[in-house]
Amino acid sequence: MSAATDGPAAGRLPWIVGVSGASGTPYARAVITALLKAGHPVDVIVSRAARLTILDETGIAFRDNHWAADLASWLDIGDLVPAGGLRYWTATDLAAGPASGSYPARGMVVVPASTAAVAGIALGLSKDLLQRAADVTLKERRPLVVVPRETPYTRATLTHLVELYDAGAVVLPASPAFYAGAGSVQQLVDFIAAKVLDVLGVEHSLITRWTGELGVARTADSNAARTTESRSPRLQSGPAGNPA
Repeated sequence: MSAATDGPAAGRLPWIVGVSGASGTPYARAVITALLKAGHPVDVIVSRAARLTILDETGIAFRDNHWAADLASWLDIGDLVPAGGLRYWTATDLAAGPASGSYPARGMVVVPASTAAVAGIALGLSKDLLQRAADVTLKERRPLVVVPRETPYTRATLTHLVELYDAGAVVLPASPAFYAGAGSVQQLVDFIAAKVLDVLGVEHSLITRWTGELGVARTADSNAARTTESRSPRLQSGPAGNPA
């Protein structure tokens, strides 16, 4: 069992973020960091398969005995986390806090949600702490957001997603829109994180929202790019036009 960075704060009421083995760990990183920036404590559960995905997509190994350093390296959070703001639970620990309905939590996000995680949660298998925590979230009638990234879907997965919807979960596929700005991969990732936080009712400024006017986000991106360019140092020309 892993404890919080500096022990639990009094009255702590975290969001639980479960990271499963599907490709798309940047979505999880964006959600976790956005919640922390908004001042919300976060409990993180990383499945065994997700460790391999994080290693493959980022080159960062995730180890139980070094979770604080590895999590900080993956999230690149620096001094973002206050005392008690971030807690990590081992996925194999079915005696962990989130395994019980009496453990205080606001709700849970599974991002990205693999088809195996979707099936396990829909069927109530509780094969690991991630699935058990999601099951607890449903039974306690707390918000559960499931972010599947697989494509295309099999009939079995579609059935499981409908079952999750019927059980009260919000199914939020990792399908970014382009109207909010698509000048970088990070903007597309932030769009999904923004939609997750919208469902949770957490304020953020991750995206340029639709206002009914065409091209607003594109104009904002262009202005931001020009501002960045104007602030960038320019090379000074030396003799014969060579850079100094």
